[in-house]
Amino acid sequence: MKDQTVVTFKPYPFSEGQKIYIDGGPRSGDWEVIGVTERKVKLRCPISQREFDWDRFCYFAEERSGVEWPRKD
Repeated sequence: MKDQTVVTFKPYPFSEGQKIYIDGGPRSGDWEVIGVTERKVKLRCPISQREFDWDRFCYFAEERSGVEWPRKD
């Protein structure tokens, strides 16, 4: 077999209280994690306070400290 370049993705281990930013896609923007189960994650928009239950979908890309949240773009 020939060696290949392979990209590996791992589901992100959400925990309640996290402030997150989703970069791109239909859920892009700032969110607060307010609930986590094995199959679902519940997010709240910090601006509208609307809450959504979604199947777990995010994969870890980057973690940074000292970031303004929510953003004022």
